[in-house]
Amino acid sequence: MKASASAPGKVILTGEHFVVYGEPALVMAINRNVHVRVQEKQDDSIRVTSTLGYSGVFKGEKFIHEKGGDETRKILMPIKVSAQAALNYLEENLGLNIEVDSNIPVAAGLGSSGALAVATIAAIGKLFGVDFTEKEIIKLSLEGEKIVHMNPSGIDQTISTKGGIICYKKDEGASRLDIEVPIPIVICNTFIKRNTGQIVESVRIKRDRFPQLINPLIHVAGDLTGQVIKALKQGDLKMVGELMDLNHSLLTAIGVSNKVLDRFIHISKQSGALGAKITGAGGGGCILALSTLDKREDIAKAIHEAGGFPIIAEKVDRGVYTWIE
Repeated sequence: MKASASAPGKVILTGEHFVVYGEPALVMAINRNVHVRVQEKQDDSIRVTSTLGYSGVFKGEKFIHEKGGDETRKILMPIKVSAQAALNYLEENLGLNIEVDSNIPVAAGLGSSGALAVATIAAIGKLFGVDFTEKEIIKLSLEGEKIVHMNPSGIDQTISTKGGIICYKKDEGASRLDIEVPIPIVICNTFIKRNTGQIVESVRIKRDRFPQLINPLIHVAGDLTGQVIKALKQGDLKMVGELMDLNHSLLTAIGVSNKVLDRFIHISKQSGALGAKITGAGGGGCILALSTLDKREDIAKAIHEAGGFPIIAEKVDRGVYTWIE
């Protein structure tokens, strides 16, 4: 018997960086997914195979390389850790074959590692006849995410588990919003690598140097997220786009944008986007353009012609789900 799970990736509509200082962030699940398939093995090893071209076997602390470069063990380790967390929770001592397929770009700020951890946990639960609760999935998937992000906030796991749109606040956790309006977007992946930890630290240093200037910006960002929630509930995407532009201005002010990101934002706006901004840490990664349904192809074409990698996406209300094959 094989069990499978699928979990969505995400974009941050508003609030990145400012969420670190207690302000709310809006996070949306998108129709890009990680699919994990699991099956019992006869021994107690965990074999992981990814369509990205990596494969190997974990047997205790030993790793047997099968396919991929020198980084194979490092890349597959979060999957193994997530699997072991689920097995330990279920009090099972069996081996697994784990197959991973994903159409979420890796290391782009779109929640690929969080979705992978969530799908792995959910699929293993299903294999052993257990439908984990949302709370259990989020808690267990943090173990695998710690391998990737060291001190994950839990945002990525939460949105992949719940789907839809959530409002996340550091001291209060996540609440799912009831947003009925479709939210068509175009993502531009710049493929510029960046270190999220270093970027977050640079913002902290700037805040420590200029608290009287940066603290008001942080509070304005929180108020802005509140305005976006109101606009979404009213179905006013034009206002959401205007507020996204303002959010990007705040992110630029704290130093996390650059010429490449600003250029793709400008191109998106010129091609019909209602608003555009960084999504995620900034410094590279992706920008997010809010679109009308009829302008998505125009925006994507302009991004492609400018040398970016466009992804046409939209909100999905379904979080992680499982099935038996």
